[in-house]
Amino acid sequence: MCGRFTLISPGEVLAEFFELVDTLDIKPRYNIAPTQPVGVIRQGRDTNARAFDLLYWGLIPSWAKDPAIGNRMINARAETAATKPSFRSAMKYRRCLIPTDGFYEWKAITGQKRKQPYFIRMKDESPFAFAGLWEHWQDPGGSEIDSCCILTTEPNELMADIHNRMPVILDPKNFAQWLDPEIQKADAVDSLLQAFPRSRMKAFPVNTTVNRPSNDTAACIEPLDADV
Repeated sequence: MCGRFTLISPGEVLAEFFELVDTLDIKPRYNIAPTQPVGVIRQGRDTNARAFDLLYWGLIPSWAKDPAIGNRMINARAETAATKPSFRSAMKYRRCLIPTDGFYEWKAITGQKRKQPYFIRMKDESPFAFAGLWEHWQDPGGSEIDSCCILTTEPNELMADIHNRMPVILDPKNFAQWLDPEIQKADAVDSLLQAFPRSRMKAFPVNTTVNRPSNDTAACIEPLDADV
């Protein structure tokens, strides 16, 4: 699964990288956690312009009676999202990019109860994007929530040593295809939902500062000096 990540690149860098019309005015976030606001990039059907919006992390299906269901839907398996009732409509009509600079995963340590957190990012430390889905929910009283989730897939060789799943990371050349609202057949984007190449990624252990979602500082991504 993918349960924590960062977004620390300057707004102007993100705007250029993702070809946004407007420059972003955002603060660095080092420990984004489920149920928090998450930045996503969506494409308008009429203008094809890309917009950055903040959505609730934890997808709430449009048919849900209780929005709390979203707390359990921070991820969706890429292999089954097109057929699962909670995600299949979003796979057709509401795909998005979730910008990031890196994500965390916890590796089980043999013979110990604790798990060691790792930070995973691009080798060149550039921003990148998870493949995401979003949904619109409204209750009878008129309350509305736009929410999202991150697609996951089988791990590449780097991630396999840390965890048995990894987020789907999209190559920038495939952003337009993933966001295209005219593409509404799952098999048209299936080829994009693969493990990202290990050769372009790096991972290193970090201290347990990241374990608490309230810790949102650069200390979360500082490499751990000691061996693990």
